[in-house]
Amino acid sequence: MPLPRNGPVRSEAVRQAVLQAAADSLVDRGYDALTIEGIAARAGVGKQTIYRWWPSKGAIIAECLLEGKVLSGRLVLPDTGDIRRDLGEWLRTVFAVLGGEHGEALLRSLVAAAAENADVGRRLRDSLTVSGSVTERLRAAVGTASNLAPETPVEELAEALIGAVIVRALSRVPVRDGDADRLVAAVIGR
Repeated sequence: MPLPRNGPVRSEAVRQAVLQAAADSLVDRGYDALTIEGIAARAGVGKQTIYRWWPSKGAIIAECLLEGKVLSGRLVLPDTGDIRRDLGEWLRTVFAVLGGEHGEALLRSLVAAAAENADVGRRLRDSLTVSGSVTERLRAAVGTASNLAPETPVEELAEALIGAVIVRALSRVPVRDGDADRLVAAVIGR
């Protein structure tokens, strides 16, 4: 005999509709103009449905980012065999996205959502270690010619790079030519 459930069952179709509505609204209107009411209307659900599953618009956008509904494929780390060049190119792309129309607001929403919700924070951390992530790319460079030494702490290097990007975005430090390469050199050496 099945146990009685506590709380509402989360419909995957509704969840996907809300995430898609949030991603579309973000593209159309930007983060600052994004509202729970607007997302609900676009998804065809009630506000209470959204608030039952997400505490804020930042948490919804964080989930959109983590599931690839926003910036899908734009922040993939290249793999040319030269980790320093690949990281530099990736950071230049990240800085360009952050410098774009909604880039800083996206990152701030992700940071805010992770700060207010431990699950979002864990998912963000986990996303750094999946295939194609910064950590995975660093791990692949360990022990290869002219790349990283076998004892390289790849997770810590990934955290340092991501942390530097977050601090720059939160403090609104303008990006200058050569910043990406200087950051790579500071974190993993020449």
